[in-house]
Amino acid sequence: MDYLLFVGYLVLFTWLVTKLKFYKNSQLNNSQLIIIFLLKVMAGIFYGWVGVYYGNMAKMVDTWSYHYLSLQEFQLLKDNPGEYFTNLIYYPYADGYLKFFGTDNSYWNDLKVNFFIKVLSLFNILSLGNYYINVIFYSFITMIGPIAMYRVMIDVYPGKKLQVILATFLVPSFLYWTSGLHKEGFLFLGLSLITYCIYFGLKENRWSIKRILVIIFSMILILALRNFLIVLFAPAIFAWLLAAKWPQRGLTVFFLCYLVFGILFFTTRYVNEKFDFPAAVVTKQGAFMAHSGGSEVDVRRLEPTVISFIINAPQAISLSALRPYPSDVSHILSLAAAVEIFLLLLLFTLFLLTNTHEAQSRNFIIFCAFFAFSLLFTIGFTVNFIGAIVRYRSIAFPFLLTPVICQINWRKLQTMLALS
Repeated sequence: MDYLLFVGYLVLFTWLVTKLKFYKNSQLNNSQLIIIFLLKVMAGIFYGWVGVYYGNMAKMVDTWSYHYLSLQEFQLLKDNPGEYFTNLIYYPYADGYLKFFGTDNSYWNDLKVNFFIKVLSLFNILSLGNYYINVIFYSFITMIGPIAMYRVMIDVYPGKKLQVILATFLVPSFLYWTSGLHKEGFLFLGLSLITYCIYFGLKENRWSIKRILVIIFSMILILALRNFLIVLFAPAIFAWLLAAKWPQRGLTVFFLCYLVFGILFFTTRYVNEKFDFPAAVVTKQGAFMAHSGGSEVDVRRLEPTVISFIINAPQAISLSALRPYPSDVSHILSLAAAVEIFLLLLLFTLFLLTNTHEAQSRNFIIFCAFFAFSLLFTIGFTVNFIGAIVRYRSIAFPFLLTPVICQINWRKLQTMLALS
Protein backbone atom coordinates (compact mmCIF):
# COMPACT_ATOMS: atom_id res chain seq x y z
CA MET A 1 0.00 0.00 0.00
CA ASP A 2 2.80 2.44 0.93
CA TYR A 3 4.57 1.81 -2.38
CA LEU A 4 1.42 2.46 -4.40
CA LEU A 5 0.70 5.61 -2.40
CA PHE A 6 4.28 6.80 -2.91
CA VAL A 7 4.14 6.24 -6.68
CA GLY A 8 0.71 7.87 -6.92
CA TYR A 9 1.80 11.01 -5.08
CA LEU A 10 5.07 11.16 -7.01
CA VAL A 11 3.23 11.08 -10.34
CA LEU A 12 0.68 13.65 -9.12
CA PHE A 13 3.24 16.18 -7.87
CA THR A 14 5.53 15.64 -10.86
CA TRP A 15 2.57 16.64 -13.01
CA LEU A 16 1.74 19.59 -10.75
CA VAL A 17 5.22 21.14 -11.06
CA THR A 18 4.49 21.57 -14.77
CA LYS A 19 1.12 23.22 -14.07
CA LEU A 20 1.75 25.58 -11.17
CA LYS A 21 1.82 29.13 -12.55
CA PHE A 22 4.75 30.25 -10.40
CA TYR A 23 6.84 27.38 -11.77
CA LYS A 24 5.70 27.81 -15.38
CA ASN A 25 6.63 31.51 -15.36
CA SER A 26 10.22 30.70 -14.38
CA GLN A 27 11.48 30.30 -17.99
CA LEU A 28 12.26 26.65 -17.19
CA ASN A 29 10.65 24.11 -19.50
CA ASN A 30 8.63 21.13 -18.26
CA SER A 31 11.54 18.70 -18.57
CA GLN A 32 13.80 20.95 -16.50
CA LEU A 33 11.13 21.43 -13.83
CA ILE A 34 10.51 17.68 -13.60
CA ILE A 35 14.24 16.88 -13.39
CA ILE A 36 14.78 19.44 -10.63
CA PHE A 37 11.78 18.17 -8.67
CA LEU A 38 12.84 14.52 -8.98
CA LEU A 39 16.38 15.43 -7.94
CA LYS A 40 14.97 17.04 -4.80
CA VAL A 41 12.88 13.96 -4.05
CA MET A 42 15.87 11.66 -4.57
CA ALA A 43 18.05 13.87 -2.38
CA GLY A 44 15.36 13.83 0.32
CA ILE A 45 15.08 10.04 0.15
CA PHE A 46 18.86 9.70 0.33
CA TYR A 47 18.86 12.07 3.30
CA GLY A 48 16.40 9.82 5.11
CA TRP A 49 18.34 6.69 4.14
CA VAL A 50 21.55 8.16 5.55
CA GLY A 51 19.65 9.00 8.73
CA VAL A 52 18.62 5.35 9.09
CA TYR A 53 21.88 3.60 8.31
CA TYR A 54 24.54 6.17 9.14
CA GLY A 55 22.66 8.58 11.39
CA ASN A 56 24.95 8.31 14.40
CA MET A 57 28.14 8.43 12.36
CA ALA A 58 27.02 11.43 10.29
CA LYS A 59 25.10 13.06 13.18
CA MET A 60 21.84 12.98 11.22
CA VAL A 61 19.37 11.42 13.62
CA ASP A 62 17.29 14.61 13.87
CA THR A 63 15.26 13.97 10.73
CA TRP A 64 13.87 10.69 12.02
CA SER A 65 13.34 12.11 15.50
CA TYR A 66 11.19 14.81 13.93
CA HIS A 67 9.28 12.16 12.01
CA TYR A 68 8.52 10.03 15.08
CA LEU A 69 7.50 13.09 17.08
CA SER A 70 5.21 14.13 14.22
CA LEU A 71 3.52 10.73 14.41
CA GLN A 72 2.79 11.39 18.09
CA GLU A 73 1.46 14.83 17.15
CA PHE A 74 -0.71 13.25 14.45
CA GLN A 75 -2.13 10.87 17.05
CA LEU A 76 -2.82 13.85 19.31
CA LEU A 77 -4.82 15.42 16.48
CA LYS A 78 -7.08 12.37 16.45
CA ASP A 79 -7.31 11.98 20.23
CA ASN A 80 -7.39 15.58 21.45
CA PRO A 81 -7.87 18.15 18.65
CA GLY A 82 -8.22 21.00 21.14
CA GLU A 83 -4.74 20.48 22.54
CA TYR A 84 -3.33 19.87 19.06
CA PHE A 85 -4.47 23.28 17.84
CA THR A 86 -3.30 25.18 20.94
CA ASN A 87 -0.09 23.52 22.12
CA LEU A 88 2.03 25.47 19.63
CA ILE A 89 1.12 28.68 21.47
CA TYR A 90 1.04 27.42 25.06
CA TYR A 91 4.37 27.29 26.93
CA PRO A 92 4.80 26.00 30.52
CA TYR A 93 7.45 28.55 31.55
CA ALA A 94 5.92 32.00 32.04
CA ASP A 95 9.09 33.92 31.17
CA GLY A 96 9.89 31.66 28.21
CA TYR A 97 8.13 33.99 25.78
CA LEU A 98 10.58 36.77 26.68
CA LYS A 99 13.73 34.72 25.99
CA PHE A 100 13.91 35.50 22.28
CA PHE A 101 17.56 34.39 21.96
CA GLY A 102 17.54 32.06 24.96
CA THR A 103 18.60 28.42 24.85
CA ASP A 104 17.02 27.12 28.08
CA ASN A 105 13.29 27.25 28.88
CA SER A 106 12.79 29.53 25.87
CA TYR A 107 9.56 29.45 23.88
CA TRP A 108 11.42 30.70 20.81
CA ASN A 109 14.19 28.12 21.06
CA ASP A 110 11.65 25.29 21.33
CA LEU A 111 9.34 26.75 18.68
CA LYS A 112 11.68 25.80 15.82
CA VAL A 113 11.22 22.09 16.61
CA ASN A 114 7.58 22.30 17.66
CA PHE A 115 6.59 24.21 14.52
CA PHE A 116 8.41 21.83 12.18
CA ILE A 117 6.86 18.80 13.88
CA LYS A 118 3.43 20.40 13.56
CA VAL A 119 3.90 20.82 9.80
CA LEU A 120 5.05 17.20 9.43
CA SER A 121 2.03 16.04 11.40
CA LEU A 122 -0.18 17.74 8.79
CA PHE A 123 1.72 15.90 6.07
CA ASN A 124 0.94 12.67 7.92
CA ILE A 125 -2.78 13.17 7.28
CA LEU A 126 -2.20 12.55 3.57
CA SER A 127 0.84 10.27 3.78
CA LEU A 128 -0.57 8.01 6.52
CA GLY A 129 2.64 8.62 8.45
CA ASN A 130 5.08 7.53 5.73
CA TYR A 131 8.41 9.39 5.93
CA TYR A 132 9.26 9.06 2.26
CA ILE A 133 5.87 10.26 1.06
CA ASN A 134 6.34 13.29 3.30
CA VAL A 135 9.57 13.90 1.36
CA ILE A 136 7.48 14.33 -1.80
CA PHE A 137 5.24 16.93 -0.13
CA TYR A 138 8.23 18.73 1.35
CA SER A 139 10.12 18.75 -1.96
CA PHE A 140 7.13 20.19 -3.81
CA ILE A 141 6.59 23.01 -1.31
CA THR A 142 10.25 23.90 -0.76
CA MET A 143 11.00 23.88 -4.49
CA ILE A 144 9.21 27.24 -4.56
CA GLY A 145 12.28 28.70 -2.79
CA PRO A 146 14.91 27.88 -5.44
CA ILE A 147 12.42 28.72 -8.20
CA ALA A 148 11.91 32.18 -6.67
CA MET A 149 15.66 32.67 -6.39
CA TYR A 150 16.13 31.46 -9.96
CA ARG A 151 13.57 33.96 -11.25
CA VAL A 152 15.43 36.78 -9.52
CA MET A 153 18.89 35.65 -10.62
CA ILE A 154 17.94 35.05 -14.26
CA ASP A 155 16.60 38.60 -14.32
CA VAL A 156 19.90 39.86 -12.90
CA TYR A 157 21.94 37.68 -15.27
CA PRO A 158 19.96 37.30 -18.52
CA GLY A 159 21.58 34.89 -20.94
CA LYS A 160 23.30 32.96 -18.13
CA LYS A 161 20.65 30.26 -17.77
CA LEU A 162 23.01 27.30 -17.27
CA GLN A 163 25.10 29.10 -14.66
CA VAL A 164 22.01 30.25 -12.76
CA ILE A 165 20.49 26.75 -12.79
CA LEU A 166 23.72 25.25 -11.43
CA ALA A 167 24.05 27.85 -8.67
CA THR A 168 20.43 28.05 -7.53
CA PHE A 169 19.44 24.38 -7.74
CA LEU A 170 22.39 22.02 -8.05
CA VAL A 171 25.09 22.94 -5.53
CA PRO A 172 25.32 19.49 -3.87
CA SER A 173 25.16 20.52 -0.20
CA PHE A 174 22.35 22.99 -0.89
CA LEU A 175 20.31 20.39 -2.79
CA TYR A 176 20.94 17.79 -0.08
CA TRP A 177 20.24 19.85 3.03
CA THR A 178 17.21 21.72 1.67
CA SER A 179 15.57 18.56 0.31
CA GLY A 180 15.75 16.40 3.43
CA LEU A 181 13.11 16.61 6.13
CA HIS A 182 14.79 19.32 8.16
CA LYS A 183 14.36 23.05 8.59
CA GLU A 184 16.69 24.32 5.85
CA GLY A 185 14.18 23.84 3.01
CA PHE A 186 11.57 25.99 4.73
CA LEU A 187 14.16 28.57 5.78
CA PHE A 188 15.39 29.04 2.24
CA LEU A 189 11.78 29.21 1.09
CA GLY A 190 11.20 32.16 3.42
CA LEU A 191 14.43 33.93 2.52
CA SER A 192 13.96 33.54 -1.22
CA LEU A 193 10.31 34.64 -1.24
CA ILE A 194 11.20 37.84 0.62
CA THR A 195 14.07 38.40 -1.81
CA TYR A 196 11.80 37.75 -4.78
CA CYS A 197 9.07 40.13 -3.60
CA ILE A 198 11.45 42.96 -2.76
CA TYR A 199 13.52 42.59 -5.94
CA PHE A 200 10.53 42.78 -8.26
CA GLY A 201 8.79 45.30 -6.01
CA LEU A 202 11.76 47.65 -6.45
CA LYS A 203 12.13 46.92 -10.15
CA GLU A 204 8.46 47.44 -10.97
CA ASN A 205 7.88 50.06 -8.26
CA ARG A 206 4.76 48.14 -7.32
CA TRP A 207 3.98 46.82 -3.84
CA SER A 208 0.78 44.82 -4.08
CA ILE A 209 -1.12 43.43 -1.11
CA LYS A 210 -0.13 39.95 -2.30
CA ARG A 211 3.57 40.80 -2.16
CA ILE A 212 3.27 42.33 1.29
CA LEU A 213 1.36 39.29 2.59
CA VAL A 214 3.99 36.94 1.15
CA ILE A 215 6.74 38.95 2.88
CA ILE A 216 4.88 38.81 6.21
CA PHE A 217 4.23 35.06 5.86
CA SER A 218 7.89 34.43 5.00
CA MET A 219 9.11 36.46 7.98
CA ILE A 220 6.85 34.44 10.30
CA LEU A 221 8.18 31.21 8.78
CA ILE A 222 11.79 32.26 9.38
CA LEU A 223 10.97 33.57 12.85
CA ALA A 224 9.41 30.24 13.81
CA LEU A 225 12.25 28.08 12.53
CA ARG A 226 15.43 30.10 13.20
CA ASN A 227 14.72 33.46 14.74
CA PHE A 228 18.26 34.84 14.59
CA LEU A 229 18.05 34.77 10.78
CA ILE A 230 15.55 37.62 10.97
CA VAL A 231 18.14 39.68 12.86
CA LEU A 232 20.64 39.01 10.05
CA PHE A 233 18.27 39.34 7.11
CA ALA A 234 16.48 42.53 8.21
CA PRO A 235 19.60 44.77 8.14
CA ALA A 236 20.53 43.49 4.67
CA ILE A 237 17.00 44.18 3.43
CA PHE A 238 16.97 47.64 5.03
CA ALA A 239 20.31 48.56 3.45
CA TRP A 240 19.11 47.25 0.07
CA LEU A 241 15.94 49.36 0.22
CA LEU A 242 17.95 52.41 1.26
CA ALA A 243 20.53 51.82 -1.49
CA ALA A 244 17.68 51.85 -4.02
CA LYS A 245 17.35 55.58 -3.25
CA TRP A 246 21.00 56.15 -4.22
CA PRO A 247 21.75 53.36 -6.72
CA GLN A 248 25.15 54.78 -7.71
CA ARG A 249 26.34 54.75 -4.10
CA GLY A 250 25.06 51.34 -3.10
CA LEU A 251 28.30 50.01 -1.61
CA THR A 252 28.74 53.15 0.50
CA VAL A 253 25.16 52.88 1.75
CA PHE A 254 25.67 49.24 2.75
CA PHE A 255 28.93 49.97 4.57
CA LEU A 256 27.39 52.88 6.48
CA CYS A 257 24.27 50.88 7.36
CA TYR A 258 26.30 47.95 8.65
CA LEU A 259 28.56 50.29 10.60
CA VAL A 260 25.48 51.67 12.35
CA PHE A 261 24.06 48.16 12.89
CA GLY A 262 27.40 47.05 14.33
CA ILE A 263 27.42 49.93 16.80
CA LEU A 264 23.82 49.18 17.80
CA PHE A 265 24.69 45.48 18.18
CA PHE A 266 27.19 46.30 20.91
CA THR A 267 25.47 49.28 22.55
CA THR A 268 21.72 48.61 22.78
CA ARG A 269 22.32 46.58 25.95
CA TYR A 270 23.15 49.85 27.71
CA VAL A 271 19.66 51.10 26.86
CA ASN A 272 17.87 47.88 27.80
CA GLU A 273 19.66 44.78 29.09
CA LYS A 274 17.14 42.57 27.27
CA PHE A 275 18.83 43.63 24.01
CA ASP A 276 22.26 42.28 24.93
CA PHE A 277 23.06 40.83 21.50
CA PRO A 278 26.75 40.02 22.18
CA ALA A 279 25.75 38.03 25.27
CA ALA A 280 23.15 36.16 23.20
CA VAL A 281 25.84 35.10 20.71
CA VAL A 282 28.15 34.03 23.54
CA THR A 283 25.31 32.04 25.14
CA LYS A 284 24.55 30.33 21.83
CA GLN A 285 28.20 29.36 21.42
CA GLY A 286 28.22 28.02 24.98
CA ALA A 287 25.14 25.89 24.25
CA PHE A 288 26.90 24.29 21.28
CA MET A 289 30.14 23.80 23.20
CA ALA A 290 28.22 22.02 25.96
CA HIS A 291 27.50 19.19 23.51
CA SER A 292 29.97 16.62 22.24
CA GLY A 293 30.24 14.89 18.89
CA GLY A 294 32.51 13.42 16.26
CA SER A 295 32.73 16.62 14.19
CA GLU A 296 33.43 18.91 17.14
CA VAL A 297 36.15 21.51 16.64
CA ASP A 298 38.13 23.21 19.39
CA VAL A 299 37.48 26.94 19.20
CA ARG A 300 38.39 30.01 21.19
CA ARG A 301 35.60 31.08 23.53
CA LEU A 302 33.84 34.34 22.77
CA GLU A 303 33.34 37.13 25.25
CA PRO A 304 30.62 39.79 24.90
CA THR A 305 33.09 42.53 23.96
CA VAL A 306 34.05 44.27 20.73
CA ILE A 307 37.67 43.15 21.08
CA SER A 308 36.70 39.49 21.52
CA PHE A 309 34.51 39.53 18.41
CA ILE A 310 37.31 41.14 16.38
CA ILE A 311 39.87 38.62 17.61
CA ASN A 312 37.54 35.71 16.87
CA ALA A 313 36.45 36.97 13.42
CA PRO A 314 39.23 35.17 11.44
CA GLN A 315 38.47 31.93 13.29
CA ALA A 316 34.75 32.39 12.62
CA ILE A 317 35.04 32.89 8.85
CA SER A 318 37.62 30.10 8.56
CA LEU A 319 35.34 27.72 10.42
CA SER A 320 32.19 28.54 8.47
CA ALA A 321 33.61 29.12 4.98
CA LEU A 322 36.64 26.81 4.74
CA ARG A 323 35.89 23.70 6.80
CA PRO A 324 36.00 20.77 6.55
CA TYR A 325 39.72 20.56 5.83
CA PRO A 326 41.09 17.27 4.48
CA SER A 327 42.18 16.49 8.04
CA ASP A 328 38.55 16.81 9.18
CA VAL A 329 37.30 14.03 6.89
CA SER A 330 35.93 11.08 8.86
CA HIS A 331 33.23 9.61 6.59
CA ILE A 332 31.86 9.86 3.05
CA LEU A 333 29.66 12.90 3.76
CA SER A 334 32.50 14.91 5.27
CA LEU A 335 34.66 13.90 2.28
CA ALA A 336 31.95 15.19 -0.07
CA ALA A 337 31.77 18.46 1.90
CA ALA A 338 35.57 18.86 1.77
CA VAL A 339 35.65 18.28 -2.00
CA GLU A 340 32.77 20.69 -2.50
CA ILE A 341 34.38 23.50 -0.51
CA PHE A 342 37.63 23.02 -2.46
CA LEU A 343 35.76 23.35 -5.78
CA LEU A 344 33.82 26.38 -4.54
CA LEU A 345 37.04 28.08 -3.45
CA LEU A 346 38.46 27.33 -6.89
CA LEU A 347 35.43 29.02 -8.47
CA PHE A 348 35.88 32.01 -6.18
CA THR A 349 39.52 32.29 -7.24
CA LEU A 350 38.50 32.23 -10.91
CA PHE A 351 35.91 34.90 -10.12
CA LEU A 352 38.57 37.17 -8.62
CA LEU A 353 40.85 36.66 -11.63
CA THR A 354 38.28 37.04 -14.42
CA ASN A 355 35.34 39.00 -12.99
CA THR A 356 33.21 40.43 -15.81
CA HIS A 357 31.20 42.72 -13.49
CA GLU A 358 28.10 41.83 -15.52
CA ALA A 359 24.91 42.25 -13.48
CA GLN A 360 21.64 44.07 -14.07
CA SER A 361 21.42 45.14 -10.42
CA ARG A 362 24.67 45.91 -8.64
CA ASN A 363 22.92 46.73 -5.37
CA PHE A 364 21.21 43.34 -5.33
CA ILE A 365 24.60 41.61 -5.64
CA ILE A 366 25.92 43.72 -2.75
CA PHE A 367 22.86 42.70 -0.73
CA CYS A 368 23.58 39.02 -1.44
CA ALA A 369 27.21 39.38 -0.36
CA PHE A 370 26.48 41.28 2.86
CA PHE A 371 23.74 38.87 3.93
CA ALA A 372 25.71 35.73 3.04
CA PHE A 373 28.86 36.85 4.85
CA SER A 374 26.91 38.03 7.92
CA LEU A 375 25.37 34.55 8.06
CA LEU A 376 28.78 32.87 7.69
CA PHE A 377 30.28 35.02 10.44
CA THR A 378 27.35 34.26 12.76
CA ILE A 379 27.68 30.53 12.14
CA GLY A 380 31.42 30.70 12.79
CA PHE A 381 30.95 32.66 16.01
CA THR A 382 28.40 30.23 17.47
CA VAL A 383 28.75 26.71 16.01
CA ASN A 384 31.70 24.39 16.62
CA PHE A 385 30.42 21.24 14.91
CA ILE A 386 31.40 20.83 11.26
CA GLY A 387 28.30 18.77 10.46
CA ALA A 388 26.01 21.54 11.71
CA ILE A 389 28.11 24.21 10.00
CA VAL A 390 27.81 22.49 6.61
CA ARG A 391 24.03 22.32 7.03
CA TYR A 392 23.56 25.86 8.32
CA ARG A 393 25.68 27.50 5.63
CA SER A 394 23.99 25.64 2.74
CA ILE A 395 21.20 28.23 2.50
CA ALA A 396 23.78 30.98 1.88
CA PHE A 397 25.23 29.35 -1.24
CA PRO A 398 22.68 30.53 -3.85
CA PHE A 399 23.10 34.11 -2.59
CA LEU A 400 26.89 33.90 -2.73
CA LEU A 401 27.68 31.51 -5.57
CA THR A 402 25.27 32.68 -8.26
CA PRO A 403 27.08 36.02 -8.71
CA VAL A 404 30.42 34.22 -8.55
CA ILE A 405 29.58 31.65 -11.24
CA CYS A 406 27.72 34.11 -13.46
CA GLN A 407 30.47 36.74 -13.38
CA ILE A 408 33.36 34.41 -14.20
CA ASN A 409 34.64 35.13 -17.71
CA TRP A 410 34.37 31.60 -19.07
CA ARG A 411 35.41 32.64 -22.59
CA LYS A 412 38.61 34.16 -21.26
CA LEU A 413 39.33 30.95 -19.37
CA GLN A 414 38.75 28.89 -22.52
CA THR A 415 41.16 31.13 -24.42
CA MET A 416 43.79 30.84 -21.68
CA LEU A 417 43.45 27.05 -21.65
CA ALA A 418 43.67 26.91 -25.45
CA LEU A 419 46.86 28.99 -25.45
CA SER A 420 48.42 26.79 -22.80
